[in-house]
Amino acid sequence: MLTRRIIPCLDVRSGRVVKGKKFENIVDVDSPELLGKYYSDCGADELVFYDITASNEERKTSLEFVSKVAKNINIPFCVGGGVSSIDDFTDILRRGADKVSINSSAVKNPDLIKEASLKFGAQCVVLSMDVKKNDKDSWSVYVKGGREKTDLDAVKWAIKGVELGAGEIVVNSIDEDGMKNGYDIELLKKITSVVNVPIIASGGAGSMKDFYDAVEYANVDGILAASVFHFGEIKIKDLKKYLKDEGVEIRI
Repeated sequence: MLTRRIIPCLDVRSGRVVKGKKFENIVDVDSPELLGKYYSDCGADELVFYDITASNEERKTSLEFVSKVAKNINIPFCVGGGVSSIDDFTDILRRGADKVSINSSAVKNPDLIKEASLKFGAQCVVLSMDVKKNDKDSWSVYVKGGREKTDLDAVKWAIKGVELGAGEIVVNSIDEDGMKNGYDIELLKKITSVVNVPIIASGGAGSMKDFYDAVEYANVDGILAASVFHFGEIKIKDLKKYLKDEGVEIRI
């Protein structure tokens, strides 16, 4: 049975971890290295760090925190935001990250997925998709931190990303981001049914049951959340015990 992963997400701006709702109303939380160590000690399986304004500001990821995080934790972590070249991949991985996430740059230059996968291995390449629902059966991909709509269909883009060499996909619902109403199960089901790489659910966690639903009904490999962890509403150890009791294979 597949072991599912619990993944705290740490959005970074100006060297600090922040959180908002629907990518707006941003508030300060803590430093990346301290919060990263806290989650590592609490039993998180992985961490994801996003420099949330790098792409919109058309600059590179602020990488000072990456080396600090690598020294402080003993679990895998992924870094994204403003990654636009193979050199960026190299720099981030050399600083100690295990994976690199790309979103806006992959839309602009899909071959970057292929180049990075060939050089570093698919396991290092994470395609992150910021997605918003259009109507009953359609979701669009957004770039630049959720600020700009593209003409890409989310499900088709997921398929294309895997074909190009992405080893994992993070599906982040802009509609549900920070709202705590549950993950977009409908979209997640569509994506997990058509690709054969790990899918990470993101955007919408408000209760332990939301994590269970993402696994049970959408068959995701990992469940990512931010505010419920940052503000102490859900403790990772309690969440893992709950999921274990519900029959989910989880690392305790």
